[in-house]
Amino acid sequence: MNTQEAIAGRILELCRERGITPNGLSYIAGVPQATIKSILNGESKNPGTVTIKKLCDGLEITLGQFFSTPEFDTLEQEIR
Repeated sequence: MNTQEAIAGRILELCRERGITPNGLSYIAGVPQATIKSILNGESKNPGTVTIKKLCDGLEITLGQFFSTPEFDTLEQEIR
């Protein structure tokens, strides 16, 4: 798993936990649907911290809570 897959998976997991769709998250977080779609589809190679922070604010969690998962803890450095 790479970073973008981990971010997409975490967004979907948080949406499921809250019973909202990615489009619903777009509305409550004030992030364009196209931005969330590109993250979830792997088109956004490096979603910005500001975008992730907006999503966290919409989900009422901190950045720390977003990234505090086994998936992020075990990510290997991506060398390109």
